[in-house]
Amino acid sequence: ALPPPDFAAADASGDDFAPPSTLTQSRLASIFSDVLGLERVSIHGNFFELGGHSLLATQVVSRIRSTFDVELPLGELFSSPTVALLSERLDLLHGSSSRQPALVPVDRAQPLPLSFAQQRLWFLDQLQPGAATYNIPWVLKLTGDLNADALLQSLNALIQRHEALRTRFSIHEGQPVQLVQHDFRLEMPLIDLSALPQQQRDAEAQRLAAADAVRPFDLAQGPVVRASLLRLDASEHQLLVTVHHIASDGWSIAVMVRELAAFYRQFAGGEPAQLSPLPIQYADFSVWQRQWLQGDVLSSEIAWWRTQLAGASSSLELPTDRPRPAVQSYRGAMFPIGLSRELTQAVKALAQREGATPFMVLLASFQLLLSRYSGQDDISVGSPIANRNRSETEGLIGFFVNTLVFHSRLDSKQSFRQLLSKVRTSTLAAYEHQDVPFEKLVEELQPQRDLSRSPLFQVTLTLQNAPEEELELPGLILSGLAPSIETAKYDFSLLLEEGINGFAGVFNYNTDLFDAATMERLSRHYLVLLEALTASPDAQLGLIPLLTLAENQQVLAGWNGVVSDYPRDASIPSLFAQQAARTPDAVAVVSGEESVSYAQLDSRSNQLAHYLRTLGVLPGSRVAVRLDRSADLIVSLLAILKAGASYVPLDKAWPSDRLAFVLRESSAGVVLS
Repeated sequence: ALPPPDFAAADASGDDFAPPSTLTQSRLASIFSDVLGLERVSIHGNFFELGGHSLLATQVVSRIRSTFDVELPLGELFSSPTVALLSERLDLLHGSSSRQPALVPVDRAQPLPLSFAQQRLWFLDQLQPGAATYNIPWVLKLTGDLNADALLQSLNALIQRHEALRTRFSIHEGQPVQLVQHDFRLEMPLIDLSALPQQQRDAEAQRLAAADAVRPFDLAQGPVVRASLLRLDASEHQLLVTVHHIASDGWSIAVMVRELAAFYRQFAGGEPAQLSPLPIQYADFSVWQRQWLQGDVLSSEIAWWRTQLAGASSSLELPTDRPRPAVQSYRGAMFPIGLSRELTQAVKALAQREGATPFMVLLASFQLLLSRYSGQDDISVGSPIANRNRSETEGLIGFFVNTLVFHSRLDSKQSFRQLLSKVRTSTLAAYEHQDVPFEKLVEELQPQRDLSRSPLFQVTLTLQNAPEEELELPGLILSGLAPSIETAKYDFSLLLEEGINGFAGVFNYNTDLFDAATMERLSRHYLVLLEALTASPDAQLGLIPLLTLAENQQVLAGWNGVVSDYPRDASIPSLFAQQAARTPDAVAVVSGEESVSYAQLDSRSNQLAHYLRTLGVLPGSRVAVRLDRSADLIVSLLAILKAGASYVPLDKAWPSDRLAFVLRESSAGVVLS
């Protein structure tokens, strides 16, 4: 149990800071204050108004489990967000002990299995050895008088403290296992750029960082981490660190920087690192996860997700700038997005009024944006979650992060307030079932696989609640630099964090699908949507504006104000014939590698039209067309019109009963396929 806060300094007049009347309240107040980073917490202070959010709420639940041996549903904290209210709920839950087994160190003599998440990355590495898709690069700017020897000592002390950073992966009896290297020492090459002119020096530093970020790891040989030091001048250095995702995640980077700073204080200035001993290592978590998530526990968790995602669409059909490749590519880029301070406050105020979190508001509005872009009312969005819902894992470096699927059905006649309420309920429920690894969920649900896109969802949303701040060390200041991301694991991802000026971040998008201009337009529309939703949360979703004033004016006046004269009584075939006569050699159709001129299109469609006539196609007839998007499709449609008939489009993905119904009802006598 954490020590209770010092209430002796409270006002003696008996206000909210009076000593708690029960041991439960005292311990809860201590948990609240420790998680929120506050000296003391009022027993009637609202956790979320004091700065709490979903991630911190998960930590509160984790520490309640450790302190009281009670499994508290996360939703209880949202409905009882004060120490006073939550202590009453805990009294009612007394005796309902945690269903999870203890997370303790295991015997290192036994084979150490991979966690479910690790096993997926290991398998992908076997399929595509040498790929850098799952590298995690970060750059630390070091300003001041750097002691390079102390920095290298600090890195190696960090690696000795965390087994995950000195683990390689091998095969034992046909299964992948973790092998911890006890005598591993990291090298840190020094690259001196100080002799270069500043502009050239900065460009070279960026080039080296980008090159290091995509250099592959050998998981079988190790190591899974590397570092190099760039010297820009006497008082400025950059530490380049790249870790494979199999040993790290976003939370781990914060742990690495914090503990690296603690060790540097020790080796550079003699100040003890003051780091508490780690209760477990990552391999202990892997064994615990394998032992717990099986049998009835796993079946129950999978059953919940199966119900939650029942009927969910497996693909989000966004309009892309280029055809989707047959096999998903991972080439990516970034486009910045930022919410103004006023809009950020509006998002937070709406969340507070509705008993939600800013993430829930951003998620609901993001799903509405995707619905408007795709024309679908069934939207699934992925979101990474720290998955550190046990106190033993909070200080570890390792691959804990999990991905949750947030699924919503949108009704254009509902209000945003109603949508937010549904998203709040489903999000809290998903948090309570976050232990099922996404990899295991896909394996169990077995969605129809499509190599051109990721399973279950193709777009993600991430809100980083606690951006890292500068760290001051003896004669040195540490600050993070944004790494260059040239990969994209999904169609696109919205990555946000809260800074002093509001929520800001980037769209990380697949460059084989989208152009930067499309991301700029998407970003613009999202901001317009958010402003409208926060200002009028009771308006119908279908009436919420998406376009800017300039775009709205362009659609209503600019494009509709154009008057052109053309022969309104002419048919499409005659207009096409005139164009073919004017520009016979101009390209009319491009399909993949095939290009068709107007003369060729006119000739081919004439041939097909004459052939249709021989089959009995007359003016007024109907001809069914069952073709992929291609030049042949354009030839066929034009030929049918030239024959005086109309066409009936058939989708090749339709089931046979649907195809038979349309053919029967349309009375089509001929099918072009």
